[in-house]
Amino acid sequence: MVNQECLAVRIQGLNFAYPDGHVALRGVDLSVAPGERVAIVGPNGAGKSTLMLHLNGILRGEGTVYVGDLEVAEPNLKKVRAAVGMVFQNPDDQLFSPTVFEDVAYGPIYMGLSEVEVGQRVMQALQQMHAEEYAPRVSHHLSIGEKKRIAIATVLAMEPSVLVLDEPSAGLDPRSRRTLIQLLDGLAPTMLISTHDLRLVKELCPRTAILDEGRVEADGPTFTLLTDEDLLEAHGLEAV
Repeated sequence: MVNQECLAVRIQGLNFAYPDGHVALRGVDLSVAPGERVAIVGPNGAGKSTLMLHLNGILRGEGTVYVGDLEVAEPNLKKVRAAVGMVFQNPDDQLFSPTVFEDVAYGPIYMGLSEVEVGQRVMQALQQMHAEEYAPRVSHHLSIGEKKRIAIATVLAMEPSVLVLDEPSAGLDPRSRRTLIQLLDGLAPTMLISTHDLRLVKELCPRTAILDEGRVEADGPTFTLLTDEDLLEAHGLEAV
């Protein structure tokens, strides 16, 4: 049993419905210890992205969500968003500045860091993604794989305690996918990864939670869940 006082993420009884009445989350409970890598898998429409967007307060449902000792609530949102690095499926949603350097610098500048500190954060984040040489380039001229690495660098520059990735390998060719997995494997923050890529899950995440129709249907060791063909088939997934 994980000590509730030292969790990186704690979600209890989370329910959420969109304005059109569609119920996306139904009583979700999920606890993640510091340093854990947890995959969130399930069919399209299971509620994976909706769940992720609750971790930094973009969406707010009924129930409680904590990041460390901070409740995801209005008074804490600035601190929560500094602690949770959210990487969206489409990197163009995060890259909007004239150069890669400026894209990666945006978060540290928002945090009020000095010019020297900002520069250090930018170069450290780019080094973690093996992308230092891209600093002067225009983000939108990069390949999809390069853009994904830069998008991750934009959140690493804020030194988050929790890294949340939505379909990180989507759209990547085999070489870019392999590079990304290797780079993610070298990162230290707690990770939650929403994905359909079960091979990536097997390589990166010792623990997996299966979400279906807004409910956590299974949560346990990745090897156990991903070798249970009946469980996977019941929730729209295929064994790899």
